Amino acid sequence: MVGVSFEDPGLTSRIRSGVDRVEALLARSVDSPEPFVAEAAAHLLNAGGKRFRPLLTLLCAEFGEPRGDEAVEAAVVMELTHLATLYHDDVMDEAPVRRGAPSANARWDNSIAILVGDYLFAEASQIVAGLGTEAVRIQAETFSRLVRGQIRETLGPGEGEDPLRHYLDVVADKTGSLIAACALLGSKMAGASEEVQRTLLEFGERIGVAFQLADDIIDIASESGDSGKTPGTDLREGVPTLPTLLVLASSDEADAELRARLSAPIEDDALVEGTLDELRAHPAMAEARAYVHAEADASRALLEKLPAGPARDALSELCDTVVTRVG
Repeated sequence: MVGVSFEDPGLTSRIRSGVDRVEALLARSVDSPEPFVAEAAAHLLNAGGKRFRPLLTLLCAEFGEPRGDEAVEAAVVMELTHLATLYHDDVMDEAPVRRGAPSANARWDNSIAILVGDYLFAEASQIVAGLGTEAVRIQAETFSRLVRGQIRETLGPGEGEDPLRHYLDVVADKTGSLIAACALLGSKMAGASEEVQRTLLEFGERIGVAFQLADDIIDIASESGDSGKTPGTDLREGVPTLPTLLVLASSDEADAELRARLSAPIEDDALVEGTLDELRAHPAMAEARAYVHAEADASRALLEKLPAGPARDALSELCDTVVTRVG
């Protein structure tokens, strides 16, 4: 999961055991007596994924004393919520592919994809209800930020609003908030101190934003679809990302034609490939990479507030993974 290794045998054993239990509960949670519902709900789950959110939840539970299945259940709540947003996002984006497989809306239709996303949200809500009112509050606040982020993305920046600042705020709401909730719930379910919970909440948001911005770079730099999408998907859909926004913010006359091209969806395949080649060689890519490196460094600095040990080392390696992904 996410390419993170653990040097401590005890941590390795606990995380592997936790991951196995997460996968088993995920499978049970998406099941249904209605065969079609079970098939559609398991569609993206079976397509794979990095399982970054469950991993982070379990790692953050290491800063307390995990009790029973609470950390595992919290991890499943976070992953089900994430999966639900993917079904809805694919409808909003009219995406044909997700995780290398046909998206649910492409395989069935938009109505089915929306309903399955709702079903997964409901399943997550049932599980989180058993974790207590504070867990329910965290889930509700996170869901609110997810929706607000999607609304802000749909509306775009307001008059006079900096497009890059708007985009970074959207990423914080749509991606950072859920990953922050993973860190908070994992540590809270394990009874970690309030100070540790606050630190992990901030860490989760920053590293979550960094992972999303890394995906922005990979969508342009990769030729293999490492982000789970076909390279250039954001260009085809006219979706702003960190590298393209940096180009659009440039006043260099040499970029005038490229800026004009990036201001709308690019539908021609040959033009997409040509634009990808231009962006890969553009200084904006180095600037975007530097931004992600800085976010990863800031995330790592937060870890100094946490108790030393294998769990903190593993979180530090997550920061290294972000940097490795973008080069």
